Amino acid sequence: MSARAFPMRVLVLGAGVIGTTTAWYLNQAGHEVTVVDRLSGPALETSYANAGQVSPGYSAPWAAPNIPTKAIKWLLMNHPPLILHAKLDPAMIRWTLQMLRNCTPARYAVNKGRMVRLAEYARDELDHLRQKTGIQYDGRQQGTLQLFRTEKQLKDAHKDVEVLKSEGVPFELLDPEGCRRAEPGLAFSDVSYVGALRLPGDETGDCRIFTQTLAKMAEDAGVKFRWNESVLSVQRNGDAIESVVTDKETLTADAYVMALGSWSPQLAKALDLNLPIYPVKGYSITANIVDEARAPVSTVMDESYKVAITRLGNRIRVGGMAELNGYNKDLSERRRGTLNYSVGSLFPGAGDLETAEFWTGLRPNTPDGTPIVGGTKYKNLWLNTGHGTLGWTMSCGSAAVIRDLVTGAQPAIETHDLGLSRYAG
Repeated sequence: MSARAFPMRVLVLGAGVIGTTTAWYLNQAGHEVTVVDRLSGPALETSYANAGQVSPGYSAPWAAPNIPTKAIKWLLMNHPPLILHAKLDPAMIRWTLQMLRNCTPARYAVNKGRMVRLAEYARDELDHLRQKTGIQYDGRQQGTLQLFRTEKQLKDAHKDVEVLKSEGVPFELLDPEGCRRAEPGLAFSDVSYVGALRLPGDETGDCRIFTQTLAKMAEDAGVKFRWNESVLSVQRNGDAIESVVTDKETLTADAYVMALGSWSPQLAKALDLNLPIYPVKGYSITANIVDEARAPVSTVMDESYKVAITRLGNRIRVGGMAELNGYNKDLSERRRGTLNYSVGSLFPGAGDLETAEFWTGLRPNTPDGTPIVGGTKYKNLWLNTGHGTLGWTMSCGSAAVIRDLVTGAQPAIETHDLGLSRYAG
């Protein structure tokens, strides 16, 4: 396919980390880009206080062969990583059944393989962006540690190790002493753990700072941001999108990119596009460090509770859990207790948990874990959504793919299995 004429007018819907990186990449390719968001600035929702990981090596679908059994155990735990609210929600039921169909060894391997492919590409693109712009975001390039408290967790890691090997992703399997060498703060913990999977190529940082800084850079480069403006509908004409109607006016462009995260299905439905995305609620706390020696160096993923403990400058971000409860964003003190327990047991005395900021956000999850990045049946509408917990991890790679697809260039990685068409039938 030959590249389209430049410059194109591109309208990006959404200013989280996905929409903002998409706008930046399209702008740098020479396009005239406008971003619309209903909030007052970038990264004020799901990108606001996520776990702080850029973790290609840890990219894996929740739909794994042992998940149905694990889910039952998780629901019965005192600090459950999974919280399921029983309700007659057709979207949740449909999404859950689709996810369960992906819980086979064969589908897990396929899904994880393509997630790692996109995430590794994204990590390289982030590195290029950092070198090109010097962008700062409390970032550290010191790897991440997936900590196993039980022998079974360590044994189960072999599935991920095989995919990491096949994709050429560097990794280390560590014993408890190796864990303490990588994260000296663990020496203060009295928790029993048997080892860890270390991913030296993974990174950490503050997604909100990254997104807001990149948005300012994009604005300086000519991207127009329309804040406090809600998208009401998308108007079509045959096989093309004609305009976007907001609460302020009707906007037109040559190309449109939908990057609305958990809110993408609602807008797409009117276009007869069925996006299998469901909002999965996560929580985080952000605490100031009070004892440097006890604090984490990078990220430790507490496998037992699915909680990530991340160093962000002089702060600790603790994030995790998966709650299926629609678009509910109420803050639950019980979930805060789980975060406090995880970080307090592994890094006791490291942070001021009493004054920590408590936050919740909705992750846009697909049933197979892979985001939806690609075109649609409308020749000028592209999707960049459904990244789940890996929005920042995959953001630069997804943005680069969309840039190439919009302009008709050949993407640097295989993309045929990243789009909505994989759900056909």
